[in-house]
Amino acid sequence: MTVLPSLSPAPGSADELAAFARLRQGLPRLYDRVSRNDRTDHTVLVVPSLSMDPQELSKITGVHHYEERLLFFLMLLRRPRTRVIIVTSQALSPTVVDYYLHLLTGVPTSHARKRLTLMHCADASTQPLTCKILNRPRLMARLKQAIGDTDRAHIVCFNSTPLERTLSVQLGIPLYANDPAKADLGSKSGCREVFREAGVQFPDGFERLHEVEDIVEALSALKATHPTLRRAVVKLNEGFSGEGNALFYFTGMDARTEADRKRWIRDQLPNLRFEAPMETWERFRSKYKQMGGVVEEFIEGEEKRSPSSQCRVNAVGRAQSISTHDQILGGPSGQVFMGCTFPADAAYRLEIQEAGLRVAQVLASKGVMGRFATDFVTVPDGKGGFQHHAIEVNLRKGGTTHPFLTLRFLTDGSYDFDSGAFYSQTGREKCYLASDTLQSERYKGLLPDDLIDISVYHGLHFHNTTERGSVFHLMGALSEFGKFGIVCIGDNPQQAQFLYRKAVSVIDNETRLDAEGSAPEAHPPVTVD
Repeated sequence: MTVLPSLSPAPGSADELAAFARLRQGLPRLYDRVSRNDRTDHTVLVVPSLSMDPQELSKITGVHHYEERLLFFLMLLRRPRTRVIIVTSQALSPTVVDYYLHLLTGVPTSHARKRLTLMHCADASTQPLTCKILNRPRLMARLKQAIGDTDRAHIVCFNSTPLERTLSVQLGIPLYANDPAKADLGSKSGCREVFREAGVQFPDGFERLHEVEDIVEALSALKATHPTLRRAVVKLNEGFSGEGNALFYFTGMDARTEADRKRWIRDQLPNLRFEAPMETWERFRSKYKQMGGVVEEFIEGEEKRSPSSQCRVNAVGRAQSISTHDQILGGPSGQVFMGCTFPADAAYRLEIQEAGLRVAQVLASKGVMGRFATDFVTVPDGKGGFQHHAIEVNLRKGGTTHPFLTLRFLTDGSYDFDSGAFYSQTGREKCYLASDTLQSERYKGLLPDDLIDISVYHGLHFHNTTERGSVFHLMGALSEFGKFGIVCIGDNPQQAQFLYRKAVSVIDNETRLDAEGSAPEAHPPVTVD
C-alpha cells in the first residue's frame, strides 16, 4: 500500500486536480517555445518511476533497474541551454552516466555535465520511485531549488499515475504525460473499447470482467460462437510486458449442453498456463478480482507477427505517428515482450501505421497526451495480404520507446511518414534490433565497466562517423541478474541483426573465457559468419 505524507493540497483532492489542470495549461506554450528554438532555456525533470502493481512488476527479472531505460533523456543535453535532472531510487553507476554522456555529439562532455543534476533516494524497496521522492521533504526541497524557473520546466516519466500528478503539483511544474484520470483507456478493458470506436479489428472477446464466474461465462460464450476455437487468453487489466496473461485450452472438452460446458471450464481454470514463471491460479484469481481483466480469442496462425505502432499526442493535442516495430516475443506461448526490430516489415508497416494513428486520434479526442504504443497480432489473410488484430494500448513509454529515441538522438534524423522508414541527417536509412532481455548465468558478476571494456576491445560500440554499432542499457542489472539491454543500429535489417549476433557471440565468448580462468584480452576479437 502506498503511503504519502501530509501534503497540501491533499492527494486526489479537488484542489489538487484543479492545480494539476492549471499547470497543464502551460504545456502548449512551453512546447511551442522549445520546438521552435532548441537554444531555449529549458529544464526536464526525468522521473523513471515504474508506478505499477508491485506483484506484477515482481515478475520481471531485475525490474528495479528498468529505471535506467529512461537514461536516453541524457541525449537532450545536446541542446546547449537544456538542463536535465534525473532522480532514481538508487545511485547510478558513474560509468553508466559517463557512457551516455560520451554518446553526445557536438557537445563537450564537461559542458553537458554542468547541465546535468543527478539525485537518488538511496532506497531499493519495491515502493514506486515517485512515492519515495514524495516521502523525502528535503529531497523535494533540493529538487525545487534545482528546477529554478518553473515556467520553463516539465516532468517526463515512464507511466503516469496519481503519484506523478501529486509530484507535479507539489513541484509546481506540468507533467508531459497522460492525465492519470484517463489511465483506464490504456487498460486491457479500456483499449478494447477504444479499438471498437476507432474501427480497427481486434479479437472477439469480453471486457470489464472481475469474478471467476465472469471468466467462465466469457470462455463459454467464445467457444459457443467459435466451435473450432482451441484456446483463449485471460488477461489482467494492468499486466506488464505480457506477464499478466494466461492461456486457457479447450482441448478435451466434450460438453453436450451449455451447463456441461461451463462446468468443464470452471473445473479447468486452475490449469491456466501462465506467461509469468511461478504464477499460481490462486494469486492470479485474486489479482483478477482486484484489477479486473478481459477474455478474448487467441489468434492462431502458422506465420504470426506482432507489429506495434508508436504514436504520440503532443502538447497541443495533435495525434502523430512516430514509428512502427516488429516485436520479438517469447514466453511459454509467445506473449512476453523480449525486444523489437525497426522498422516493421515493409509488407504491412504502413497498414499498421494507419491503424495505430486511428487509435491515436480517438485517444487524442478523449484528452490523452504523451507517447504510447498500439500492439497488434498479424497473420496472413490467405489472399497475399495480412489481417491485423489490435490487442492492447500501452499508455506509457515502453520497450519500443527508448530504442527509437536513442536512434533519433544519436543520428539527429527523422521518421518519414510516407515510407515508414527513418533517415539520418546524412541521408542513410537506419534500422535497428533492440532487446531488454539479454540474460545468462555467465553474465552475472560483470560490472558496467567490464561490458564497456569488452565492447571497446571488440569494436562493438556505436560509431558516430558510420552511424552503426551497439548501444547498451540496463547495465545496472548485469552483476546481480546477468541481464542487460542492447540497441544494434545498422543501415538495413540484415546489418542490425548481424551486429546483434556479433555482440551476443562476443560477450558469450568472453564470459566463457572468464569461467575457464582465461584473460579476455589475450584472445582475438570474435567474428561471426
